[in-house]
Amino acid sequence: MQWNMRMVAAQRGIWKSSELRRMLAEAGFTMSAGKMSNLWSGSPASVRLDELDVICAVLECAPSEVLVAEPEKVAARRPKKAVTASTRAASITPAPRLGRNRSKPPA
Repeated sequence: MQWNMRMVAAQRGIWKSSELRRMLAEAGFTMSAGKMSNLWSGSPASVRLDELDVICAVLECAPSEVLVAEPEKVAARRPKKAVTASTRAASITPAPRLGRNRSKPPA
């Protein structure tokens, strides 16, 4: 997930973290300067759901605007499938064997 709060705040005309911190305090969410710095810089270690609820209410946005999914990063972290005899056999198409006591395939 990508934390996108700073961009959403900029779209609402909020350019300073101190201004957003004041607005959040007015809404009942007081935080330390360090926590605000982490939220503003885009690298919070954690965000509680009740905090996210207040942030979205102040910014008048949905959580999907603040948290942006990054499926390509999930795919990159997924372990590669190992090639086993059964997967190798499934990927090889058998050639028809012609020989004694076998009929020719239909034309």
